[in-house]
Amino acid sequence: MSPPLTSSSLTWAFVILLSFVFVSRQRRNRSKLPLPPGPPPWPLVGNLFDMPSERQWESYLAWSQKFNSDIIHLNVAGTSIVVLSSMEAVKELFERRSSLYSNRPRTPMLTELMGWDYAIGFMKYGYKWRAHRKMLHETFNVGAAKQFHPQERTATHELLRRILQNPKEDVIEQFRRMASSLIIDVMYGIKVRSKDDPYISIAKEAMHGLSVGSLPGEFLVDTIPALKYVPTWMPGAAFQRRAAKWRKVTRELLEVPFAETKRRITMGTAPPSFTSLNLRKLEHLAVLEQDERELTVKANAASMYAAGSDTTVSALGTFVLAMIVNPEAQRKAQAELDSVVGVGSLPDFTDESATPYVSAIVKEVLRWRNVTPIAIPHYLAVDDEYQGYRIPAHSVVIGNAWAILHDEEAYPDPHSFKPERFLLEGVLNPAIRDPEVIFGFGRRICPGRHLATSSLWITIACMLSTFNISQATDDDGNLVELTHEYFPGLISAPLPFKCSITPRSPQSVEAIEATTGAEDS
Repeated sequence: MSPPLTSSSLTWAFVILLSFVFVSRQRRNRSKLPLPPGPPPWPLVGNLFDMPSERQWESYLAWSQKFNSDIIHLNVAGTSIVVLSSMEAVKELFERRSSLYSNRPRTPMLTELMGWDYAIGFMKYGYKWRAHRKMLHETFNVGAAKQFHPQERTATHELLRRILQNPKEDVIEQFRRMASSLIIDVMYGIKVRSKDDPYISIAKEAMHGLSVGSLPGEFLVDTIPALKYVPTWMPGAAFQRRAAKWRKVTRELLEVPFAETKRRITMGTAPPSFTSLNLRKLEHLAVLEQDERELTVKANAASMYAAGSDTTVSALGTFVLAMIVNPEAQRKAQAELDSVVGVGSLPDFTDESATPYVSAIVKEVLRWRNVTPIAIPHYLAVDDEYQGYRIPAHSVVIGNAWAILHDEEAYPDPHSFKPERFLLEGVLNPAIRDPEVIFGFGRRICPGRHLATSSLWITIACMLSTFNISQATDDDGNLVELTHEYFPGLISAPLPFKCSITPRSPQSVEAIEATTGAEDS
């Protein structure tokens, strides 16, 4: 015989029933809402043929302006893609509703075929992601990241010496060597001495594949996952052959430097690094827990190794372009550095607070031609509503960072390079939106952003203090026109270009040469 219902149990039953009715009604009401505006879809394929193959961020913004909406919707062969083109939309969905919008969509090309499943940037939101994130935050939060200032300073001084010795060498390759050397040193304690070092080659090739493979709509297999089973020999399976090639270098990125650091730890010769420091923390753990945590260390090191090189190269390339087309900004920054540091001296991190114009240049470099125009897409598992529009469950949700950083209300004359926009009466203006959206949104913001921005600051400050950057000339003395062409991938980096980088004075040469010594040992 069933026990009699008490008043308490009846109350709870009533509450549950009301909750069920409320949720059901909300779902019915929400399902009646219109989708966000967007180009009209075709039968079956939807907007598949509307998807731009290059510079997607500009097309997304054009649609947003056409439909007068900061949120647009595309149906790509049944996959719902929602694009946010305002800071208000990003803050509401990616930050205030982060519990719904912190996941990642399934990316068969990138994670299942190319092997990037270990990278925190593409990892599903959950326990595993939180464990990876916690480890990276402990090492690279705004305070902890300062422990890597010596490595950043050394990498910058090595760059200055190489430019001084080889002024006609491709500056993009100079930056690549510097950025790769720095991140390999920080993550693994491995010193790179040659531009042909295999560690640099691995990172360059892996990041090229990542930048191409992660673009939404670039590969049909991301829309129709069953295509991943298509044999490589079949017509139209070129994506399989490209994925196999990229998968090989993706695994090398994960395994090769990590194995070298473990070898050095065993021999007792490993210098301090993210990998060595975190592996030593595992010695007191049980074997099974050690194995699990070691995989986390290895994956995090590779994730940062991959992401830290190309983003820095892109930003520094943009900096040089900006100085060439804006010589007045260069002169203002040099005058500020001369007054604070002195003519022919090298700035250090202690000078950052006294050089706001240089800091404004760094911010404007990140805003003007941002490194990641659309960042990595988010994923929504359940139906949601925003501004009277229905956002369907299983939508891929993209934050259009390029549109946000070229918002005419937040940044008047957004296509011009104007560091002054970040200043007010000679100091940084906190009322002007920081361009940190290039590092992602909400809980998925890049944990290495503090390391990246400090590295950019010291490199830009030292280059401005010691060099003049200008347009190159050909053998006949004619100016070489700049193309301003960028690689149209997830990471938008300038294509190689010619420029002139010359010492500002004999004192500058002496200051650069004086860095030789302890840093080379």
